[in-house]
Amino acid sequence: MLHQKLGQMCRDGKEVSIYLREQGRWLERAKILEVIGELVTVRYETEDEDEICSWEEIIRMESIGSVAQRLATIPKGQFTLSDLPVADECPQVEMMASSNTDSSDSEDDLD
Repeated sequence: MLHQKLGQMCRDGKEVSIYLREQGRWLERAKILEVIGELVTVRYETEDEDEICSWEEIIRMESIGSVAQRLATIPKGQFTLSDLPVADECPQVEMMASSNTDSSDSEDDLD
């Protein structure tokens, strides 16, 4: 099952975080380049005080303890709903309700 999910994430090309259980560390913002048999090739960057390094690493699938994918981010602070980016194809039922909308109004619409 992990093999299939890693293959899907590779095709999607999205960034993931991978936990390497033998080393006890996370690879942050990694891209899965390919999955061949039990080997997973990933690319990621690390930052030191004076340089940014780009790495490509081949990992045995049995070394992977967890894979996490960020679904969305919303910046902290004072915002109105119009400040938040919304995809054009977002269905109406999934859009966030305006804070000006009274919940009792929406209940009346159901009757």
